[in-house]
Amino acid sequence: MDPERIASCIEACSECAEACEYCADACMDERGVGTLVACIRLERDCADLCRLLAAFLSRGSSLSPALVEACIAACDACAEECERHAYEHCRACAEACRACAEECRRMAYVKPAREHALATAF
Repeated sequence: MDPERIASCIEACSECAEACEYCADACMDERGVGTLVACIRLERDCADLCRLLAAFLSRGSSLSPALVEACIAACDACAEECERHAYEHCRACAEACRACAEECRRMAYVKPAREHALATAF
């Protein structure tokens, strides 16, 4: 596996998780927080998946491919939701989510370092 590509994906995941957590917290301080509930939930889910994928990639887990696909789905959904809101923190979050999804898509073409019976091939 290409160490530079893995490192780039880990970095994107970490930045996305941070942006999602920041945005979720900022959303809770907005006047119309009731309209942001779906956004907050997606941001928290996305942040958790990004952190988990970063950890799995860091240790070369053969289960990473399944998490890559889940992370792409979470980042895409979170970006779409954030783009519906005019807040700067939502714009920044959507941008980080799009960047992370793109890095994850690049990872989908990399074969895992170790094979495992439960893992699917990249």
